[in-house]
Amino acid sequence: MESQSVLKLEVAALTDVGCKRSNNEDSFGYDLSTHIFAVCDGMGGMAGGEVASSTAVAELVRFFNQQPPEVQGEQRLYQAILYANHQVCSLARDSDELRGMGTTLVAACLEGRKIVIGNVGDSRAYFLRSGRCAQITLDHSYIAEQVRSGIMSADDAGSSPLQSLITRAIGTAESVEPDLFTAALEAGDIVLLTTDGLTRYADADAIASLILAKPDLTEACQSLIDAAKQQGAVDNVTCLLLRFSESNEPAPTAELETYAQ
Repeated sequence: MESQSVLKLEVAALTDVGCKRSNNEDSFGYDLSTHIFAVCDGMGGMAGGEVASSTAVAELVRFFNQQPPEVQGEQRLYQAILYANHQVCSLARDSDELRGMGTTLVAACLEGRKIVIGNVGDSRAYFLRSGRCAQITLDHSYIAEQVRSGIMSADDAGSSPLQSLITRAIGTAESVEPDLFTAALEAGDIVLLTTDGLTRYADADAIASLILAKPDLTEACQSLIDAAKQQGAVDNVTCLLLRFSESNEPAPTAELETYAQ
């Protein structure tokens, strides 16, 4: 069988406090040497949200990297999410100041020309190909579940005061069940991991237009953040972009990158 060439990977990520918050409870992190990427949106008041999101990102990446490389991507990511949940839950249980904290999580790992996406909560992954954009993940939120069951219309959901009510989170219970999705990658594909600080203001079409208008990925991240801020950005906004292209060269490696306020 003829082997496929390695896809070249570019990555960029930015986070912003938004227009209304005084602190940033979002975190992101990635390790290009093992191809693991994560975005989290914390909750819990005081310092709880910041601790939850930064802990989840760090522990997910660390546990993913510690697993044997022969373990398949889906299982490595699944176990890493469960471990992150355990670590955040333990911190919340052992501290009065942090009790009740939690975080959403959306993560991706690469396995050859396949991407595996995992999520808990309402932080999302989007997939762009040939100019079209589709949401990969399903929100674990009260509103999204009402829409999926036909009880609420999409228009009503957009104006509901319950948009931030999530039904699954990292760290709020001893056990959690992440959703996993896989897709085959092609040259030209772009994947976005983002928090609801962006998605409450931009649908898939708007996201595609903003990303494709900026050849530079960092500028594209900034463009997405600016679009949210122009509409008020009541929450923190975080965007992490992956872009794939053909390459006969080995994929580049880099030190682990993380952001936590």
